Amino acid sequence: MSFRFLIQAIRDGFHNLTSRRVYLTLLIAVPLLFTLFFINLMDEGVAVKVPSSVVDLDNSSLSRDVIRNLGSSELVDIVAKDESYHKAMEKVRSGKTYGFFMIPENFQRDAISGRTPTITYYCNLTYFVPGTMMFKGFKTTAVTTAGGLVQTNLVSRGLTENFAMATIQPVVVQQQSPGNPWMNYNYYLTDSFVPGIICLVVALVTAYSICDEIKRRNSRRWLERSGNSVVIALAGKLIPQGIVGVAVGLACQGIMYGFNHFPMNCSVWHMIWAMVLMVFASQAFAVTVCCLITNLRLAVSICSLTGILAFSLAAFSFPVDAMYPPIGIFSYILPVRYYFLIYIDQALNGIPLYYSRYYYIALIIFLLVPLGLLWRLKKRLEAEVYIP
Repeated sequence: MSFRFLIQAIRDGFHNLTSRRVYLTLLIAVPLLFTLFFINLMDEGVAVKVPSSVVDLDNSSLSRDVIRNLGSSELVDIVAKDESYHKAMEKVRSGKTYGFFMIPENFQRDAISGRTPTITYYCNLTYFVPGTMMFKGFKTTAVTTAGGLVQTNLVSRGLTENFAMATIQPVVVQQQSPGNPWMNYNYYLTDSFVPGIICLVVALVTAYSICDEIKRRNSRRWLERSGNSVVIALAGKLIPQGIVGVAVGLACQGIMYGFNHFPMNCSVWHMIWAMVLMVFASQAFAVTVCCLITNLRLAVSICSLTGILAFSLAAFSFPVDAMYPPIGIFSYILPVRYYFLIYIDQALNGIPLYYSRYYYIALIIFLLVPLGLLWRLKKRLEAEVYIP
């Protein structure tokens, strides 16, 4: 008997899913479009050739050499040469450039005479990625120029080039990035933001579809067609949505790992199971919210708020250990946080699965949390009273 009700509930769930265009748009179109958008946006791996300008107030052979070295950098694209600080700043404010590099008057004379000329550069860090890339390019050119001038002065005073270089840079620093040696932003940003988008849309669709039954005063009929079992009713509604969510998540993984060859230093099944658990954990999170708050507007708002904050609280861009403890603690109630940790451990670093076991267990725990609250949801479904 229960099996017959479950089949009926799943049929109703598929019908409800396919009859509402907004469900399929959120579950299918949004994650796939975001995946293609991020991959296309970061196709070069890192922001290169950021538009900038230079202000050369010296117009000497040395200043032209500095500008030539700056233009050879892969991070900076010199699109204009301005006559003054004000004209360069106007282009930054209008969005034509992201910053400018300014060489002062008498730069060559002061450098040759042993004085300390000041090179100034301005970066618009309102746009974080291009701003920081430009800052890196400007700083590298400024430091290289300063080192070259010091080396020239030391050699002119009788020191050998090797001794002068050892004086300028006594310790050579080598930068290594084991997890992402390519310094490819695509491997990091796309593989963190896309799962966040999937978690967000899955939770929104789950919360909306459950609370909408109460709002439309259809919850009693929904329970009756499920044998008066809230477990069967939820299973019939969530299984079709979960299948679509998992299929879309696996398609996004196929685009990233298969077609674009993102790092995969583990068995593909490790990431597949992580995606499956993440999708159903997101559904369980939304069910928990609906058990506590059956108001459609509030439930959807809470899911959307936590989904948006997950991009910050899940430590994609800022470590949890460095957050204020009252804020950082919220990262542990977000399913995407544990998927992100699995991705770092398995796909990027390729460590044994044993060391990631707790993250898989945490996703499974999300599935168990709403079981103790289903009685509250059933009570609200039977009452069929919607409080706007």
